[in-house]
Amino acid sequence: MRTPRASQLFARAIDATWRFAEHHGKISPTHPRSKQFGSFGKGAAICFPATALYGERWMRIGDGALIGPYVSMAVGLSPQQSEANDPTIVIGEGCSIGAHNGIIALAGITIGAHVYTGPRVYITDINHGYENFDEPIGHQLQASRPVSIGANSWLGTNSVVLPGTVLGEHVVVAAGSIVSGQVPAHCIVAGAPARIIRRFDGEAWISVDEAVPRTRHERGSVDLA
Repeated sequence: MRTPRASQLFARAIDATWRFAEHHGKISPTHPRSKQFGSFGKGAAICFPATALYGERWMRIGDGALIGPYVSMAVGLSPQQSEANDPTIVIGEGCSIGAHNGIIALAGITIGAHVYTGPRVYITDINHGYENFDEPIGHQLQASRPVSIGANSWLGTNSVVLPGTVLGEHVVVAAGSIVSGQVPAHCIVAGAPARIIRRFDGEAWISVDEAVPRTRHERGSVDLA
């Protein structure tokens, strides 16, 4: 039977090992893996551990960007992806990407400077189709639609940004929201699907209840988060 003293020593050893892994497993500009990226900015870091990370050569990480632990970033749909737009994922300078986020791109996802995201945010530009009954839904794909997130925005915990979304600058996405469409600058959106609940009218922030504008293509589609 392990004594209390032995248990304490064992716990300390585990903690020390994990801290060692966090420090040396973090991807920074001096880490060998940073050379696999299209560019990796000064002072940027991807915290240990990364859940999934592939297609790095099509990613651009801006100066001072901090990407939290357990984040998945992928270009394409598998590690065997051989072609992509260059760049496909752009994370601007000074961004803070929260723990357990997922960023999955095929056409392109651009995140502007100083965007902050809470935990478990999911951003994608590709979604599944469902029209063919002879094929599993997981094997069907809709056309990829680029995503853009404006500078200085905040995406709350558990929010989802769907293909084709364009967020203006200084936008707040409330926790748990599902966003699709063209979101104007200087507003707050909330809900599933997200609606504009506050916006800046040039002089003050006012409360509103407005649908997020969507393109004709988006109005005719069903997005599966």
